Amino acid sequence: MRTRDLHDGWLLRARGASVPERLRDLDIPVAIPGTSHTALLDAGLIQDPYVGLNEQDVAWMHRADWRFALALDEPPAESRERVDLVFDGIDTVATVRLGGHVLGHTRNMHRSHRFDVTGLIGHERDLAVDIAAALTYAEAERQRLGARPSAYAHPLNMVRKMACSFGWDWGPDLQTAGLWRGVRVERWRVARLAGVRPLVGVRPDGVPYVRVHVDVDRTGLEEPTALTVRARVAGIEREATILPGATAAVVEVTAPGAELWWPVGHGDQPLYPLEVELTLGATALDSWHRRIGFRTVEIDETPDAHGTPWTLRVNGRPVFVKGANWIPDDHLLTRITRDRLARRFDQAVGANLNLLRVWGGGIYETRDFYELCDERGLLVWQDFPLACSAYPEEEPLATELEAEARENVARLTPHPSLVVWNGGNENIWGYLDWGWRDVLDDDASWGYGYATELLPRVLAELDPTRPYSWNSPSSPGFALTERHPNDPDHGTHHQWEVWNRLDYTAYASEIPRFCSEFGFQGPPSWATLARAVAPVDGNWSKTDPVFLLHQKADEGNEKLDRGLAGHLGIPADFADWHWATQLNQARAVAFAVEHYRSWWPRTAGAIVWQLNDCWPVTSWAAVDGDGRRKPLWYALRHAFADRMIAVVERDGQRAVALVNDTDEPWSGTMHITRETFAGEALAELLDDVVVDARSVRVVTLPLGIGTPEDERGEAIVARLGSERAVRLFVEDFEAALAFDPLDVTVTPTSDGYDVTVRARSLARDVTLLVDRLDPAALVDDALVTLPAGESATFRVHTGAVLDQAALAGGPVLRTANDLVDRVPARTAPA
Repeated sequence: MRTRDLHDGWLLRARGASVPERLRDLDIPVAIPGTSHTALLDAGLIQDPYVGLNEQDVAWMHRADWRFALALDEPPAESRERVDLVFDGIDTVATVRLGGHVLGHTRNMHRSHRFDVTGLIGHERDLAVDIAAALTYAEAERQRLGARPSAYAHPLNMVRKMACSFGWDWGPDLQTAGLWRGVRVERWRVARLAGVRPLVGVRPDGVPYVRVHVDVDRTGLEEPTALTVRARVAGIEREATILPGATAAVVEVTAPGAELWWPVGHGDQPLYPLEVELTLGATALDSWHRRIGFRTVEIDETPDAHGTPWTLRVNGRPVFVKGANWIPDDHLLTRITRDRLARRFDQAVGANLNLLRVWGGGIYETRDFYELCDERGLLVWQDFPLACSAYPEEEPLATELEAEARENVARLTPHPSLVVWNGGNENIWGYLDWGWRDVLDDDASWGYGYATELLPRVLAELDPTRPYSWNSPSSPGFALTERHPNDPDHGTHHQWEVWNRLDYTAYASEIPRFCSEFGFQGPPSWATLARAVAPVDGNWSKTDPVFLLHQKADEGNEKLDRGLAGHLGIPADFADWHWATQLNQARAVAFAVEHYRSWWPRTAGAIVWQLNDCWPVTSWAAVDGDGRRKPLWYALRHAFADRMIAVVERDGQRAVALVNDTDEPWSGTMHITRETFAGEALAELLDDVVVDARSVRVVTLPLGIGTPEDERGEAIVARLGSERAVRLFVEDFEAALAFDPLDVTVTPTSDGYDVTVRARSLARDVTLLVDRLDPAALVDDALVTLPAGESATFRVHTGAVLDQAALAGGPVLRTANDLVDRVPARTAPA
């Protein structure tokens, strides 16, 4: 096998009535992988659509057609040689031509395409990929098939393109077009490896094994002959013969010396090179290399007294899922690099996450994505790309979906991190509850067959080693006329009443078996705002047109204010409002996580919406579109810590939950006080406790601690070892918090500064917003609550020389205390 990448020398031309006059008949260089947007950006022909109001200025691109052209100079095929032109990803509706010959048509960005060009090469020929506007195509399909409901106005459900290409409640509407993955020429003889699917397992005697399923293509240019396929892993080699005319074989390799792969926090992640070679006698024809990990995975759905659990087991061990939903890390997908993914995954592990859910409005991610998760022990839940819509099951959509599913299921089998396949996001729930049945004809298809028949069939054939769920949310044993798919007592659950309608304390009103979506909004970091969302007139305001363009949620700012009102009040000053909304986002999500974790093993997982952003925007993310950690990131790190204390409610009484997600018992003297904000202990409990490995212990508080004398000026403080929890008796805006509770010392260090704070009075959620001084600065911790007399040191990492006085005060050094005196009143707004 010989390959040559075709990534250089391409030219792009825009076509169609929507194209501005200045761009007509203009040939624009484009690097492949690349898209319409990246090419025009690189050439300086459009402004960054992520900045200011520029998204509106490129809306003409929704209706444009594009030609990607390359002068292909490829030597002629040698004797009995097959030559293929391979496109790993075309976005989306395209016709591919070589020298005027139509090679084929595409209408699915989620799959690759291979064309036999053996007889067409030998001298320079024009290679052209003509890409039509996906929106125009989708609208025509809607007209042909009949409309199907969706959460958004664009007919994103009529074309196999990344759903969020058309905009979402956190993303821009850009609708890229291009060659978004690699293009190459492959030359081969006799046969090639068309597919390799390693399926791992562990025998009853504990010996790991891998069954390597091999598919081959033959050139058809010579008499069929027997081929040999060899597989080597962990020092063991086995082979099988592919008989003349046959195109498949299975090689099983046992690896008795191999160690098991574990999720982060549960063990190590040993990876073993798996090498597969295809030969004809002594002649090597093709080879394939990946790293695999040996582990088993299952979902425990055995009914119990509380309903139907949804508990992930890896190597037989139940795992509490500490997860976050993942969206494409850049709306312009070709800009996502391996290094960028590595930074994001390090942030995920740093926040004590152990799972990422690849959400169904995005893509099947790159090989880099899954390899990096394999290395870190980050589990992956993979949605099939179907989201928030009714999907037609007519042609060509059905065939396209099956083709992409087959390709990507097979492609991803080597990765031990991938542990769950899921049939889509909120499609079944939407059909039942979002009014879709009122507008669908009785016989109209809407995607139910995809979730319940097509995708399970593909997985049963190609990857029976991983569990599959029909949808998220989904209740095991669900039927359209019986159990609701979002029933919190059965299977997976999405909690969006909080955020949309209810105060975040309502998280505690239910005990889901597994919450796979929940979240709360907050704006991006200040430096990200300053770069991309700065107001035109320089006056910061949440009603500024630029800010509103970067707030895509329906009534988003109104919901932010409603969420603030009952906790911190609504500051009038924009800088205070920015801090308050970030803080409230962090608190809301932490409240939910602490509640869910306190109910383990009844509640077996929490996947927050969302880890990351694809551009600078006010959203539910913990890491903003410029890669900066929001306060929510620190809240996740605290709430998902291996050992955690939380003050919770049990049967109408206050209690302390001690969560131990380690393999060792957690023991010591628990110290709980009811104390004044000035630090005077009013009641005290000392108790020697042991919290078993991977378990939770809940201790109900005696009335002397759980009942205040002065609810506005007292708090509960619980400690075990180095862990601590602080709970007020009233909301912050009602409490008698000292406005300026801290003494601050700043000390330069070799890589930045140490900022040491000591609390004279209770200081709530001490945080340093260091990006206000240096956009590249990082701080090691945030949202630290200090009872009176206690101190903490924050380590600021920066290469810049910072104003030490600025580090020691607002608006860089913030607390919840400094908000409560800045709201218009000490009572909740109506």
